Amino acid sequence: MAPRRRLVLASNNAGKLAELQRLFAPLALELVAQPALGLAEADEPHRTFVENALAKARHAAQATGGAALADDSGLCVDALGGAPGVVSAHYAEVALPAADREARRRVQDDANNRLLLQRLQGVADRRAAFVCTLVALRSADDPEPLIAHGRWAGEVLAAPRGGGGFGYDPLLFIPALGATVAELTPGQKNTGSHRAQAVAAMRALMRTQWQVADA
Repeated sequence: MAPRRRLVLASNNAGKLAELQRLFAPLALELVAQPALGLAEADEPHRTFVENALAKARHAAQATGGAALADDSGLCVDALGGAPGVVSAHYAEVALPAADREARRRVQDDANNRLLLQRLQGVADRRAAFVCTLVALRSADDPEPLIAHGRWAGEVLAAPRGGGGFGYDPLLFIPALGATVAELTPGQKNTGSHRAQAVAAMRALMRTQWQVADA
Protein backbone atom coordinates (compact mmCIF):
# COMPACT_ATOMS: atom_id res chain seq x y z
CA MET A 1 0.00 0.00 0.00
CA ALA A 2 1.32 3.44 -0.96
CA PRO A 3 2.19 5.81 1.93
CA ARG A 4 -0.52 8.42 2.44
CA ARG A 5 0.30 12.06 1.87
CA ARG A 6 -1.14 14.40 4.51
CA LEU A 7 -2.94 17.58 3.52
CA VAL A 8 -4.68 20.03 5.79
CA LEU A 9 -8.11 20.91 4.43
CA ALA A 10 -8.64 24.64 4.96
CA SER A 11 -12.35 24.39 5.75
CA ASN A 12 -14.61 24.16 8.78
CA ASN A 13 -17.60 23.00 6.70
CA ALA A 14 -18.46 19.42 7.73
CA GLY A 15 -20.51 18.79 4.58
CA LYS A 16 -17.71 19.95 2.33
CA LEU A 17 -15.17 17.83 4.22
CA ALA A 18 -17.30 14.70 3.79
CA GLU A 19 -17.69 15.32 0.05
CA LEU A 20 -13.98 15.95 -0.47
CA GLN A 21 -12.95 12.88 1.53
CA ARG A 22 -15.13 10.71 -0.72
CA LEU A 23 -13.93 12.38 -3.90
CA PHE A 24 -10.22 12.13 -3.04
CA ALA A 25 -10.52 8.49 -1.91
CA PRO A 26 -8.83 7.15 -5.11
CA LEU A 27 -5.56 8.84 -4.05
CA ALA A 28 -3.23 7.96 -1.19
CA LEU A 29 -4.12 11.13 0.70
CA GLU A 30 -5.04 11.87 4.30
CA LEU A 31 -7.26 14.97 4.52
CA VAL A 32 -7.20 16.54 7.97
CA ALA A 33 -9.72 19.33 8.54
CA GLN A 34 -8.24 22.46 10.08
CA PRO A 35 -10.57 22.50 13.14
CA ALA A 36 -8.99 19.22 14.27
CA LEU A 37 -5.69 21.12 14.46
CA GLY A 38 -7.14 24.13 16.24
CA LEU A 39 -6.72 26.44 13.24
CA ALA A 40 -8.91 29.50 12.82
CA GLU A 41 -10.53 30.25 9.48
CA ALA A 42 -8.63 32.55 7.13
CA ASP A 43 -9.96 35.89 5.95
CA GLU A 44 -11.60 35.80 2.52
CA PRO A 45 -11.49 39.42 1.34
CA HIS A 46 -11.10 38.77 -2.38
CA ARG A 47 -13.56 39.04 -5.26
CA THR A 48 -12.74 35.78 -7.02
CA PHE A 49 -12.90 32.13 -6.00
CA VAL A 50 -9.29 31.48 -6.97
CA GLU A 51 -7.90 34.32 -4.85
CA ASN A 52 -9.87 33.26 -1.79
CA ALA A 53 -8.95 29.58 -2.21
CA LEU A 54 -5.27 30.52 -2.49
CA ALA A 55 -5.48 32.69 0.63
CA LYS A 56 -7.11 29.89 2.63
CA ALA A 57 -4.62 27.26 1.47
CA ARG A 58 -1.65 29.52 2.22
CA HIS A 59 -3.05 30.31 5.68
CA ALA A 60 -3.38 26.60 6.55
CA ALA A 61 0.03 25.73 5.11
CA GLN A 62 1.69 28.55 7.04
CA ALA A 63 0.04 27.51 10.31
CA THR A 64 0.98 23.83 9.97
CA GLY A 65 4.25 23.99 8.06
CA GLY A 66 2.99 21.46 5.55
CA ALA A 67 0.81 20.91 2.51
CA ALA A 68 -2.73 22.27 2.33
CA LEU A 69 -5.82 22.10 0.18
CA ALA A 70 -8.53 24.74 -0.01
CA ASP A 71 -11.85 24.99 -1.76
CA ASP A 72 -13.73 28.18 -2.53
CA SER A 73 -17.10 27.71 -4.08
CA GLY A 74 -20.50 29.24 -4.45
CA LEU A 75 -23.53 29.90 -6.58
CA CYS A 76 -23.29 32.32 -9.51
CA VAL A 77 -26.61 33.55 -10.90
CA ASP A 78 -26.56 35.04 -14.39
CA ALA A 79 -29.36 37.57 -13.83
CA LEU A 80 -27.60 38.86 -10.68
CA GLY A 81 -24.27 39.50 -12.40
CA GLY A 82 -22.71 36.42 -10.83
CA ALA A 83 -24.00 37.05 -7.29
CA PRO A 84 -23.97 35.72 -4.67
CA GLY A 85 -20.59 34.42 -5.89
CA VAL A 86 -17.80 34.52 -3.32
CA VAL A 87 -20.18 35.67 -0.56
CA SER A 88 -22.55 32.73 -1.13
CA ALA A 89 -22.07 31.34 2.38
CA HIS A 90 -22.96 34.67 4.02
CA TYR A 91 -25.24 36.22 1.41
CA ALA A 92 -27.91 37.26 3.91
CA GLU A 93 -27.28 39.22 7.09
CA VAL A 94 -28.76 37.22 9.93
CA ALA A 95 -28.46 37.02 13.72
CA LEU A 96 -27.16 33.54 14.38
CA PRO A 97 -28.21 31.55 17.45
CA ALA A 98 -25.75 30.68 20.18
CA ALA A 99 -25.75 27.03 19.21
CA ASP A 100 -23.37 24.56 17.62
CA ARG A 101 -21.71 25.43 14.33
CA GLU A 102 -23.90 23.22 12.14
CA ALA A 103 -27.09 24.65 13.66
CA ARG A 104 -25.85 28.15 12.87
CA ARG A 105 -25.01 27.07 9.35
CA ARG A 106 -28.54 25.77 8.80
CA VAL A 107 -30.00 29.10 9.94
CA GLN A 108 -27.63 30.94 7.60
CA ASP A 109 -28.47 28.63 4.69
CA ASP A 110 -32.19 29.21 5.13
CA ALA A 111 -31.69 32.98 5.20
CA ASN A 112 -29.46 32.87 2.12
CA ASN A 113 -32.05 30.89 0.18
CA ARG A 114 -34.86 33.27 1.15
CA LEU A 115 -32.84 36.30 0.08
CA LEU A 116 -31.93 34.73 -3.25
CA LEU A 117 -35.57 33.98 -3.99
CA GLN A 118 -36.54 37.54 -3.07
CA ARG A 119 -33.99 38.99 -5.47
CA LEU A 120 -35.13 36.71 -8.27
CA GLN A 121 -38.82 37.40 -7.78
CA GLY A 122 -40.33 38.21 -11.17
CA VAL A 123 -37.05 37.43 -12.99
CA ALA A 124 -37.52 35.13 -15.99
CA ASP A 125 -33.85 34.25 -16.49
CA ARG A 126 -33.11 31.70 -13.76
CA ARG A 127 -29.80 30.36 -15.15
CA ALA A 128 -27.16 29.72 -12.51
CA ALA A 129 -24.21 27.49 -11.74
CA PHE A 130 -22.39 26.10 -8.78
CA VAL A 131 -18.71 26.99 -9.19
CA CYS A 132 -15.76 25.43 -7.38
CA THR A 133 -12.07 26.30 -7.35
CA LEU A 134 -9.54 24.07 -5.58
CA VAL A 135 -6.00 25.16 -4.71
CA ALA A 136 -3.29 22.87 -3.32
CA LEU A 137 0.09 23.99 -1.96
CA ARG A 138 3.11 21.96 -0.92
CA SER A 139 4.02 24.74 1.51
CA ALA A 140 3.06 28.33 2.22
CA ASP A 141 5.90 29.45 -0.08
CA ASP A 142 5.02 27.12 -2.96
CA PRO A 143 5.48 29.20 -6.15
CA GLU A 144 3.48 26.71 -8.25
CA PRO A 145 0.08 26.07 -6.68
CA LEU A 146 -2.12 23.44 -8.24
CA ILE A 147 -5.41 25.03 -9.36
CA ALA A 148 -8.50 23.21 -10.60
CA HIS A 149 -11.99 24.42 -11.49
CA GLY A 150 -15.48 22.94 -11.84
CA ARG A 151 -18.81 24.39 -12.97
CA TRP A 152 -22.27 22.75 -12.63
CA ALA A 153 -24.96 24.60 -14.54
CA GLY A 154 -28.67 24.59 -13.79
CA GLU A 155 -31.49 26.97 -12.94
CA VAL A 156 -32.89 28.40 -9.72
CA LEU A 157 -36.37 27.18 -8.82
CA ALA A 158 -39.06 29.39 -7.29
CA ALA A 159 -39.17 27.21 -4.15
CA PRO A 160 -36.79 24.70 -2.52
CA ARG A 161 -37.08 20.97 -3.20
CA GLY A 162 -35.37 18.06 -1.49
CA GLY A 163 -33.92 17.41 1.93
CA GLY A 164 -30.33 16.47 1.13
CA GLY A 165 -27.16 18.46 0.74
CA PHE A 166 -26.60 21.92 2.17
CA GLY A 167 -26.48 25.56 1.13
CA TYR A 168 -28.34 26.31 -2.09
CA ASP A 169 -28.73 22.62 -3.02
CA PRO A 170 -32.56 22.68 -2.64
CA LEU A 171 -32.86 25.56 -5.13
CA LEU A 172 -30.55 24.59 -7.99
CA PHE A 173 -32.37 22.36 -10.48
CA ILE A 174 -30.20 20.32 -12.87
CA PRO A 175 -32.26 19.83 -16.08
CA ALA A 176 -30.23 16.86 -17.31
CA LEU A 177 -31.04 14.97 -14.09
CA GLY A 178 -34.58 16.25 -13.60
CA ALA A 179 -33.89 17.04 -9.94
CA THR A 180 -32.51 19.64 -7.61
CA VAL A 181 -29.10 18.99 -6.11
CA ALA A 182 -30.82 18.33 -2.76
CA GLU A 183 -32.83 15.50 -4.38
CA LEU A 184 -29.75 13.64 -5.62
CA THR A 185 -28.07 10.74 -3.87
CA PRO A 186 -24.47 11.32 -2.70
CA GLY A 187 -23.36 9.06 -5.55
CA GLN A 188 -25.19 11.13 -8.17
CA LYS A 189 -23.86 14.34 -6.70
CA ASN A 190 -20.29 13.08 -6.57
CA THR A 191 -20.45 12.03 -10.21
CA GLY A 192 -21.07 15.37 -11.88
CA SER A 193 -21.05 18.21 -9.37
CA HIS A 194 -18.86 21.30 -9.60
CA ARG A 195 -16.77 19.91 -6.75
CA ALA A 196 -16.51 16.50 -8.43
CA GLN A 197 -15.28 18.14 -11.62
CA ALA A 198 -12.70 20.21 -9.76
CA VAL A 199 -11.49 17.21 -7.74
CA ALA A 200 -11.12 15.07 -10.87
CA ALA A 201 -8.92 17.76 -12.39
CA MET A 202 -6.99 18.16 -9.11
CA ARG A 203 -6.40 14.40 -8.81
CA ALA A 204 -4.87 14.41 -12.29
CA LEU A 205 -2.61 17.33 -11.36
CA MET A 206 -1.51 15.68 -8.12
CA ARG A 207 -0.67 12.45 -9.92
CA THR A 208 1.44 14.13 -12.59
CA GLN A 209 2.99 17.08 -10.74
CA TRP A 210 3.20 15.85 -7.14
CA GLN A 211 3.53 12.13 -8.00
CA VAL A 212 0.78 11.24 -5.51
CA ALA A 213 0.09 7.52 -5.79
CA ASP A 214 -3.26 5.83 -6.04
CA ALA A 215 -4.70 4.45 -2.82
